[in-house]
Amino acid sequence: MPPANSTMLSLGTTAPNFALPAPDGSVHSLEDCMGDRGLLVAFICNHCPYVKHIFSELTALGHELPDLGLGMVGIMSNDIENYPADAPDKMAETAREQDWHFPYLVDASQEVAKAYTAACTPDFFLFDADHTLVYRGQLDDSRPNSETPVSGDDLRAAIAALTAGNPVPQEQTPSLGCGIKWIPGQAPAYMS
Repeated sequence: MPPANSTMLSLGTTAPNFALPAPDGSVHSLEDCMGDRGLLVAFICNHCPYVKHIFSELTALGHELPDLGLGMVGIMSNDIENYPADAPDKMAETAREQDWHFPYLVDASQEVAKAYTAACTPDFFLFDADHTLVYRGQLDDSRPNSETPVSGDDLRAAIAALTAGNPVPQEQTPSLGCGIKWIPGQAPAYMS
């Protein structure tokens, strides 16, 4: 399958609510995950090479964002019946191995991905303290097998602007990655 791009949800959109389970069964809501200054929502999974390529940057963000007053949450929306490498037990294993300090949640119905118009893994959405979307798009210009090192530059510039109280630049580049693995017959209209 060819890679997919972010849909680039309209800036200013209010964060869709969610209440999703972690692999251990604990349920986390949008409010639980919010920090005082905002929230980074990352649609990710275990098996995608585009996500594996940025594992270390996800770990770094998970460690750093709380000190900046930002929450972070990972959401896995792939069809686990057909992609068992993304099943909850494997999610827990990945989170443990990567030392992720953010909730990594299961969107089994794929309704949360649809609410965010998530299209690929990774797909990033940064909201301010008022739950308003200020950034959506790529982590940086690096891709698997590229010569460009993972830096997090695009997303980190948006985070720096947000936490400094400055406007986040409106020119944003879509993320690129593996398309979300929709349950057969359940792909949303925005993916056609």
